[in-house]
Amino acid sequence: MDRRTITLQQIAGILVLAICVSCSGNKSKTITLESEADLTGLTISCGAGNYYEHKYSARPDVTVFACATQADALQAVRQGLADVFVGDEIELTEPNRKRLGVKVAMYGEDSFEVAFGIKKGNTVLLEQFNAFLKTIPIQDIINRWTKDGPQVEDPNIGHTVSSEPLHCVVCNNLEPVSYVGEGGKWMGMDPDILTRFANYLGRPINFSFIDLGGAVTAIQTGQADFMAGNIFVTEERKTFMDFTDYYYICHPVFIVADHDSKVHVGLAERLRMNLVREDRWKLITQGLTETIKITLLSILIGTVLGIGVCSALRSRRNWVRSAIGLYCSFIQGTPTLVLLLIMFYVIFAGSGMSASIVAIITFAFSFASSAGSIFDSSISTVPVGQTEAGLSLGFTPFRTFTGIVMPQALRKGLPLYAGECVKLLQSTSIVGYIAIQDLTRASDLIRSRTFDALIPLLIITIIYFVLAWLIRKLLNLLITRK
Repeated sequence: MDRRTITLQQIAGILVLAICVSCSGNKSKTITLESEADLTGLTISCGAGNYYEHKYSARPDVTVFACATQADALQAVRQGLADVFVGDEIELTEPNRKRLGVKVAMYGEDSFEVAFGIKKGNTVLLEQFNAFLKTIPIQDIINRWTKDGPQVEDPNIGHTVSSEPLHCVVCNNLEPVSYVGEGGKWMGMDPDILTRFANYLGRPINFSFIDLGGAVTAIQTGQADFMAGNIFVTEERKTFMDFTDYYYICHPVFIVADHDSKVHVGLAERLRMNLVREDRWKLITQGLTETIKITLLSILIGTVLGIGVCSALRSRRNWVRSAIGLYCSFIQGTPTLVLLLIMFYVIFAGSGMSASIVAIITFAFSFASSAGSIFDSSISTVPVGQTEAGLSLGFTPFRTFTGIVMPQALRKGLPLYAGECVKLLQSTSIVGYIAIQDLTRASDLIRSRTFDALIPLLIITIIYFVLAWLIRKLLNLLITRK
């Protein structure tokens, strides 16, 4: 049996195992709770950075399993990684609880004021929103999303829109608070209120999905005007952001796996749920477009900059070589994610530059360092005698380089260059940290709605594999031609 056959069998085995695990359920006894004292000895899942993580981390008798999103925290209970999920009573409707095979164990006694976060000191926007809040039927809006109550006027009717948009970061993708609905449109209680406010001002509004920590940073740096997603007003948060007047009072809910339920969803239904319903396949195509755009532009710009890096590395001036060497060392020694966050939240904070452009610039500078080093190493492998022979035949230095040195360098350097291109493609999966809806973020949005990790992750894995294969294939054709 050859190596390729073994590899294919291993891949098939992993996929079969993943499907079996994702379809199987924990048949343990359903947990019952009467008070928070019954949480002793249990593992509690919650969203990372939220109130519940801080509260229960202070209790030595429980274990906290903090996840990036509320949806992942709830999934941890379904997979048996945690015993209890604690969240907000409004965040998961009864039909969804039945579909997911979970149930409410108890409601907490705490109560929290829910509002929108605004950058500290932005008093004009704060006063405008608080004045607007008094003019709308807020209870009708809440009932519309939480209790299917009376319908209210369409917020898009009868308003003129100017060119300057409001930017809102959403850190919750659960019904009925805020979620991506049909066609990729943000829906729910919070988007409804904020869309009405934008129309009240005569301005458009943009929504971006980001984790809680990233949303806080976006507000602090002015990259966003509003922070939404059932945000609690706490004294700690008041120290680094302002809050609008509250519009809802929320209570905690404790959810456990309902092992008495008989929930089974077939593969065909899972595919429909993850791709067909609400046109969720469009999230994948939009994310794919964003990923390809960032990758190709970063490679193109990075290659041009890489030529400059290569020239500087081969400069006769010591200070030029030292300066570019320091640049390469800094880029290669800094994690790409950290570099991206620095560029977005520090260097370009408040510049008005879109997150996609910042990502392209970041990846281009990172790619230039690697590409320049590859170009320099490839040229160095060509014997000096080749250059001397060309010059002795009467060729100009430029023609000697382009006709003799460069073709040999390309044959040796292109395989490494192709590897860096694939590495860049893979690195783009982190752009969701600055609220870009790329391929990976599209997968996050889908599984936050469907609570099905396998199908979305499997789809984007295949897409990334195909993209990487295409990059290598195209560059290999270029190598063969050379």
